[in-house]
Amino acid sequence: MNTIILDKQPISPSKVVCVGRNYVEHIKELNNEIPDNAVIFVKPNSAICEHAFSGVDEPIHYESEISFIIKNNHIEAVGFGLDLTKRALQSTLKAKSLPWERAKGFDRSAVFSEFVRFSGKLEDLSLQLFINDQLTQQADFDLMMYKPQQLLTEVSTFMSFSDGDILMTGTPKGVGELIAKDCLVGRIYVGDKLLIEQQWIVK
Repeated sequence: MNTIILDKQPISPSKVVCVGRNYVEHIKELNNEIPDNAVIFVKPNSAICEHAFSGVDEPIHYESEISFIIKNNHIEAVGFGLDLTKRALQSTLKAKSLPWERAKGFDRSAVFSEFVRFSGKLEDLSLQLFINDQLTQQADFDLMMYKPQQLLTEVSTFMSFSDGDILMTGTPKGVGELIAKDCLVGRIYVGDKLLIEQQWIVK
């Protein structure tokens, strides 16, 4: 089982529950429709990875996301996540009304920082992604269409979280292709305080 790190200790989530189309500006940049309900999909444990990889056969796009570890159906910890996507393949699957797993749930498609326990106010959380020292994505609680607690409630209507599972809350505008040797720096803030910082050199 692949692992993530929580307070310096490894744990193995059974799955990663992801949310699509949760930021209006990201919906617009991909020319998608605003959904009537939260768009939910799942990445398996085999998708979890600590490194960011560029595509070999086709481009892979990054989507940075505020991510949470769930325990007893409550948020236990927060981390920075990268939802990696085979965008061209996803577009083809969407056009045929087919599932997204080949484009979203492939091996090494869920990249995470270390997680830290969090019991503060969710509305104080924000995210920044820098690529080669350029601010590329930024997001905060207010920009989410569906807030984390709403998402927990929605998912629980049809699927259970096991302790240690991850909830990814969607990506803001600014997604793009991963390029080998690019330097990515992800940051999570609580108010003005830096809570998490993680660097990846794209392989």
